[in-house]
Amino acid sequence: MQSLSSTELFRRDLTEQPVLFEEHSGVRKVILNRPSKLNSLNLEMISQMFSKLKIYKDDPTVNAVILKGNGKAFCAGGDVFQSICSMLTGHWSFGASFYKKQLTLDHLIATYKKPLVCLTNGVVMGGGAGLSMHASFRVVTEKTVFAMPEAILGYFPDVGASHFLSKLPGYFGEYLGLTGARLDGETMLACGLATHFVFSKDLPLLEHALSSVDSSNASDILSVINNYACKSNMKEEEPHKRLKSINRCFSRQTVEGILHSLEEELLNNSAEKWIAEAVNSMKSASPTSLKISLRSIREGRGQTIEQCLAREYTIFCNIVRRKITNDFYEGSRAIFFDKDKKPKWEPPKLELVGAEMVDMLFKAIEDDDDWNCLQLPARSSNMLDHARSKL
Repeated sequence: MQSLSSTELFRRDLTEQPVLFEEHSGVRKVILNRPSKLNSLNLEMISQMFSKLKIYKDDPTVNAVILKGNGKAFCAGGDVFQSICSMLTGHWSFGASFYKKQLTLDHLIATYKKPLVCLTNGVVMGGGAGLSMHASFRVVTEKTVFAMPEAILGYFPDVGASHFLSKLPGYFGEYLGLTGARLDGETMLACGLATHFVFSKDLPLLEHALSSVDSSNASDILSVINNYACKSNMKEEEPHKRLKSINRCFSRQTVEGILHSLEEELLNNSAEKWIAEAVNSMKSASPTSLKISLRSIREGRGQTIEQCLAREYTIFCNIVRRKITNDFYEGSRAIFFDKDKKPKWEPPKLELVGAEMVDMLFKAIEDDDDWNCLQLPARSSNMLDHARSKL
């Protein structure tokens, strides 16, 4: 058998590490390294990142942290398939344990006291949004694609989405959470989800410049990023026009009211493709998920990051126990297992999802010793410290 050289062994070793950690003077890099899986998060990745970020946080020689992903995606979300399998073959608390660690990592990022720069070049969805949207600096490119499509899966926008979506202008957060609409980098910058837009060809130059920063002062990091940042080429009236329609529709008190308003809007503006896409998406989504999503985002508008994450954890645990709803498992069956893309939601219609059912999903679990509420240390959030919506 032919032996491998030390270089080949090193390369093989790197491909087997789901997260890479690099040191560059006073800067540390955290690199998601599952490109064949679109850097979807598993327990090993979350545990490694949490441990390293805690070390960097307390290390006086570390000035800043860069978070990025290898391949065509930053992070397409959590490894739902793995999580579902662990709960189906074991116990629902297996998924809860994974999820608790994920939310704890998101909270650490959201309250990080050193500059954390997330370079989001490619797909960022679900769990990937939990990593990136809480960072103090959120750099996007023309290749960035953002979405929170959880309702299509019988789930709801989580990982702190009820915090960062609720802080967007008007009712833009409700629009994103209920429809799973995809945004490009320019629109993310316009609405405040991103702090900077940099062309992907300039990203290596920015990364190199950031690697040489010898200060932990956020203003110094900001100055470096500004040297490579570009203004959006988007026509100013485009997002403003869309937001006006979004506010008109998504300000309604109920999901039924929102959908009815969108259908009326579509009759008057049939040329607006995004309205038709929003209607079709909501009609395909789990009715229960839509009602959870709307309530969660609206509650998040007046809550801290700790309160949002704790509430999302409670909802998650109620969902995966399957005593109130089975839609998450049904959606996973239709998309990840049988792949027929024809989930059978129960209840199948919005009007059949009662307020009592939704209330139960938001309540603490009192009949299971495997459940405890999520408790996080109260720290100030850095969310939107450097982002200002253009809308």
